[in-house]
Amino acid sequence: MNQVSWTGFLKIWIGLILFTFLVGSGSAWGARLKDIASLKGVRPNQLVGYGLVVGLAGTGDGSGTQFTVQSLVNMLRRLGVDTVPDEVKVENVAAVIVTAELPPFARLGSKVDVLISSIGDAESLQGGTLLMTPLKGADERVYALAQGPLVVGGFVVSGAAGGGVGKNITTVGRISGGATIEREISLDLRMLDDLVIALHQPDFTTALRVSEAINHHLGERLAVPRDAGTVTVGVPGTHRERLVELMASLEHLDIKPDTKARIVVNGRTGTVIMGENVRIASVAVAHGNISVEIKERHDVSQPRAFSDGETVVTPNSEVNVSEENNRLILMPPGTSLGDIVKALNAIGVTPRDLISILDAMRTGGALHAELEII
Repeated sequence: MNQVSWTGFLKIWIGLILFTFLVGSGSAWGARLKDIASLKGVRPNQLVGYGLVVGLAGTGDGSGTQFTVQSLVNMLRRLGVDTVPDEVKVENVAAVIVTAELPPFARLGSKVDVLISSIGDAESLQGGTLLMTPLKGADERVYALAQGPLVVGGFVVSGAAGGGVGKNITTVGRISGGATIEREISLDLRMLDDLVIALHQPDFTTALRVSEAINHHLGERLAVPRDAGTVTVGVPGTHRERLVELMASLEHLDIKPDTKARIVVNGRTGTVIMGENVRIASVAVAHGNISVEIKERHDVSQPRAFSDGETVVTPNSEVNVSEENNRLILMPPGTSLGDIVKALNAIGVTPRDLISILDAMRTGGALHAELEII
């Protein structure tokens, strides 16, 4: 084989390899299992607490906020300062609710972020410091303690004569790593005989694909879809003491999730989101708008010179009504999302008009998708 023939053969061979790679990679595209599902029982827990923010520059709660006054008096008494409510001023103090999220497998001494929200009539939490606040779970047990200076993503500047300038919300602050874990929620994976994987979006097709991918990865049929939302995986004997390694290998599996045909529309903003599986039956669509324009002007009637008449102003209204005549669009059955968008764009449909058209299609039974209006 000469040099020219060998070079041509090599190019063809490389091209076939690249084509096979691209086709294979495209068909195997999907989301990681860890992004569409989680291990049942492994979830965060919500924490909440009541506390005080001090050190405010006169932007705290007003003197009429009784629960702030009572809380401050109780705190001072615990610190050995005896006082009465009538002597306490709370302009530099604000009562707040502190919330946090306890992540799974959090250990003693770990730090979590906390969010602080004013519950009184404080104007701003800027420059304040949160005093030690116990954070409780749904079982009323304390799981963390929060304390520290707040970071407020805004500001308020006002003058002595009134008015001012503000940006964002200043009655909500955040402390990064402001809470320390004081109690753990135990979860021993070694006690599990089966791993139950819960899908974030339950779907029968997706559950079946997950079980098939896991069985192919493990080389034996250990995964069984129980329903649309859960897949049970039997723990192999070789991984009984290595469940972390097993989960790490499973969560990186590529799964192509299946979803319902759904359209989500927001009537307030005109936002329309349509999935790729949206289909419609054979339907004709026509869309026209009626525009009403009203112009107001004032005519002045001036009397002749040296007459006893008076100048009179008379209103005059001009009303024009016009209607757009758009052509009729016929959509055959099984029309895809791309065809729907092209056809509706052809008749000049805006997002807000599209909401009305989709709702009319659903009422007429021509829309084969779930329409959710938020």
